[in-house]
Amino acid sequence: MGTPIGIPRRRAAPRLTRRAWITTGLAVVFVLCWSSGFIGAKLGSAEAPVATTLMWRFVPLALVLVPLALARAGHGLRGRTRGDVGTHVVVGLLSQSGYLLTVYGAIGLGVSTGTTALIDGLQPLVAAALVGPLLGVAVSARQRAGLALGLAGVVLVTWSDATAPTSTAPWWAYLVPFAGMLSLLASTFVERRTAVRTPPLAALAVHCTTSAVVFTVLALVTSDAVPPATSGFWLATAWLVVLPTFGGYGLYWLLVERIGVTPVNGLLFLIAPVTSVWGAAMFGEPLTLLTVSGLALALVAALAVSGAAAARSGGRSGRDRSPAGTTP
Repeated sequence: MGTPIGIPRRRAAPRLTRRAWITTGLAVVFVLCWSSGFIGAKLGSAEAPVATTLMWRFVPLALVLVPLALARAGHGLRGRTRGDVGTHVVVGLLSQSGYLLTVYGAIGLGVSTGTTALIDGLQPLVAAALVGPLLGVAVSARQRAGLALGLAGVVLVTWSDATAPTSTAPWWAYLVPFAGMLSLLASTFVERRTAVRTPPLAALAVHCTTSAVVFTVLALVTSDAVPPATSGFWLATAWLVVLPTFGGYGLYWLLVERIGVTPVNGLLFLIAPVTSVWGAAMFGEPLTLLTVSGLALALVAALAVSGAAAARSGGRSGRDRSPAGTTP
């Protein structure tokens, strides 16, 4: 029978296309790979000093990425000015070397992976509320409220972590991830102030080479350059090279090309909850009701701030901008 006159035909729910299914799958893998950076830091800190782990993570990366970036005409290092490269050396020092040193240091001191990820995840909120005015961008009341809500979530999670019976971290260790978040914040300001847009491969090559030099010098000074002869160390190193660097950073840019930077940055807000669950399952880290409440507060705050930013941008994808953070 046909549809009676005057009664509209109900439209069938739109089906997900093959491209949409692929994008969803890539998004899931991206969140897992980015979260794996914090888990890998925990694995590495159990096997060797921070300087050793970071040196042997970035030396192989630099040896692979620099020749690759030099070979890619138009998308690599060829034709980049000294000023452009110098700017990304500074960005790399702040967003990768300084950031990762604090992440690994905090986790090595006993701060849980989920708490570290959540504190570092505040960077987009703080950037929206504080760096915006420095760049001449007005900040809405919704963004300021989101930052306050996010800070409240961090306080809850940090308190739950610090007071857990299994906690071994000194109180000041929880300030270390905040230092890393501020380093990320500074890198965001430096990157946004430059007018030249550097291709991702060239930027990553400069960042990783800078980190390789920094951590090699640090390892030599502290006599920690010789890696331990254990399979666990090399497993952690391979984990950190493959999953968070190539998987996390590589999938970031692939997803930006497919769906735009704003939706992808929204996925970054899932990192702390996923890392918390992963850390609880793999390392027995505390995952209490207070922790879950704090993570929920931070997630609501992040969604509020990102929603306000998307509304202010008029829906622009911002494909030529860098990630909110860096490789974990």
